[in-house]
Amino acid sequence: MLIVLDNCEHVVDAAARLTEELLARCPHLTVLATSREPLGVPGESLRPVEPLPEPAALRLLADRGAAARPGFRVDADEATAAACAEICRRLDGLPLAIELAAARLRMLTPRQIADRLDDRFRLLTSGSRTVLPRQQTLRAVVDWSWDLLDTDERDVLGRLSVFAGGCDLAAAEAVCGPAALDALGSLVDKSLVVAAPVADPFLGDGMRYRLLETVAEYAAERLAESGGRAGAERAHLTYYRELARTTDPLLRGPEQLAAIERLEREYENLRTALRHAVAERDEQEALSLALSLVWYWQMRDLRVEARGWLSEVMALAPDPFAEPVRPALPVWERCTAAPPPMTGEVLAEARRGVHLAHLACMDTELDAWQNPRARSKLRAITETYEPGLPQTCSSPGLFWFFAVMFMGDLKRLRRIMDATVRTCRRTPGYEWELAGSLQMRANMLANRSDWAGDATRDADESLEIYRRLGDAWGMAEALSGRAEARERTGEYHLAAADYRAAAEHAERLGAHAQVDVLHARLGSVLLEAGDDEQGERLLRDVIDRTAGTGHNGAMPAARLFLAGWLGMTGRTAGASEQLRLLREDFSLANFVVFDAFILASEAWIDTLEGRHEECLTKVRGSLQRAEDPLSTAVAPHMRSAYLTIAAMALARVDAGSRAADGARCVGAADAMLPPGHVSGGQERSARDRAVERVRQVLGTEAYAAAYAEGGGLSPEEAVALV
Repeated sequence: MLIVLDNCEHVVDAAARLTEELLARCPHLTVLATSREPLGVPGESLRPVEPLPEPAALRLLADRGAAARPGFRVDADEATAAACAEICRRLDGLPLAIELAAARLRMLTPRQIADRLDDRFRLLTSGSRTVLPRQQTLRAVVDWSWDLLDTDERDVLGRLSVFAGGCDLAAAEAVCGPAALDALGSLVDKSLVVAAPVADPFLGDGMRYRLLETVAEYAAERLAESGGRAGAERAHLTYYRELARTTDPLLRGPEQLAAIERLEREYENLRTALRHAVAERDEQEALSLALSLVWYWQMRDLRVEARGWLSEVMALAPDPFAEPVRPALPVWERCTAAPPPMTGEVLAEARRGVHLAHLACMDTELDAWQNPRARSKLRAITETYEPGLPQTCSSPGLFWFFAVMFMGDLKRLRRIMDATVRTCRRTPGYEWELAGSLQMRANMLANRSDWAGDATRDADESLEIYRRLGDAWGMAEALSGRAEARERTGEYHLAAADYRAAAEHAERLGAHAQVDVLHARLGSVLLEAGDDEQGERLLRDVIDRTAGTGHNGAMPAARLFLAGWLGMTGRTAGASEQLRLLREDFSLANFVVFDAFILASEAWIDTLEGRHEECLTKVRGSLQRAEDPLSTAVAPHMRSAYLTIAAMALARVDAGSRAADGARCVGAADAMLPPGHVSGGQERSARDRAVERVRQVLGTEAYAAAYAEGGGLSPEEAVALV
């Protein structure tokens, strides 16, 4: 015999006693009970009824929607399908909520319904008149469940609404108080809290708790009505500030991957905490949180988002780099080494730190630093610090280096790097900082063959330190730096091996943006090494993976490398298309150095296709941008390469009448190359073509004479030939 007891939650004790009595007296009896929570009877077997998965939820919406509006289809078009999926997702697959949403289709479109779900309790009020009152509106349904809770359960459920993306037990107890443990158990039983197991590398296996969106919105209303929201939000902010502050140092050692996973899992809560600190204008909490996330943002390539947060935190206090400049004093500890409040020079450095971190996040909008006010701030930053200060040995203090670079003070750049390495060497406990400073110096030396120093040696030492510390991210960076140094000296096979090893470390950390950058560099090196098929395939794979992803440093490099290769192999139409898409899709074209690269590549394709006047116009633009101090710092060989492209066009323009100027440009370009510079494939190809074209017009002797004249020209005189 089967007895069905339906909707037992409001009489659960009586239902439990009845069921236990019936089962004791009737051995062949089966009782099927529906309830928001278990009856707690011996022998009870639970069958949780989960929210509908998306396909089933969409089918229910389609069925009820067609009943409300004949002809309605959830897949009528792309916009409708997206809105319907959003409705089902945000309503957590709850059948009654979906039915109430479907009833609204008589007067609203799916998109209008989706856009109004932030006020779902006013929206979803059109239930059937024939059902019980508690099932006629969404609010009535949740009211019914709320009314069945005791005081502790209501308090804990309300406080749980301040979390975003769920929480673990420790966080729940910190925000909800000592009642959390028992109340969570009963709320899970009542299906008001969803519990799911999760593995935490620090805490071991545990459970994670979250509210369905509908329950969270209702609980938040009730928390606000009780006057408890401010206290819950403050407890939430304190907990997650400390989580960020204590996890940040673990990003620099053997627990790096576990620390990344923790911050990823709690990232919505960290955002919520930072948003609350900013809204409350709590500078100390905002500083601590933002500075604790700077390195995570860097590792996860979240610079665009970081820039937004840092701007908001910067607005909470006066600009620390405003005139008159106040020289920074040494700060030997992290500003977040202790919980807030910060005082004295630590507070001053924390305020400077968010500005420096913001500067480092501006790599896609560097044109914003070209106006007089911004240049004045850059100058103030360069005057605030002296080479070798301890806080400039690690993030965010080390980012003052970028201000000096943007101002074009090359001699000071070298002094800064050398002084930073010296400070790290003589300071106990600065091993990680030493590895980072060596890696930065290796990157700069790799691109400055005219400077004394050994980029490979610095990269080797950095790699050894990072290995000893167990820092996989650092190992990837050091390997990348060594690869770049080897690439610049023509050791392409060794460079390829380093790029591959670096990408493997980044892949293990889930640093997908970094993997894409490394694969773009690897593709370029493989082309230089003669592995044409694999190199081109890698570049195209990077472009395909990053298309439409917004800011990504790999895509523009991959398109530029591929365009150069296509031009060298006679596929100029494909090269032009890559450059067109690059300008269309990526804002780095506003960056003076990158814009010079793009213009030069476009000029190269123009002259290959016989548009020599257009080529010269673009080369002039490239040469102008190459005069920028930042261009000189990053790529000192730029002017030489651009003069060579100009020589190709000069040999053909005006029926060859300017070929002698072309020969002079080749001579000047060769003379300008930094000592020890190893030309890449596109540079060699451009020079070979330029020499061939000019000689065809002038002949060997006239070419040699004009070439010699060019070697004696100043850079300004050579540029004037174009």
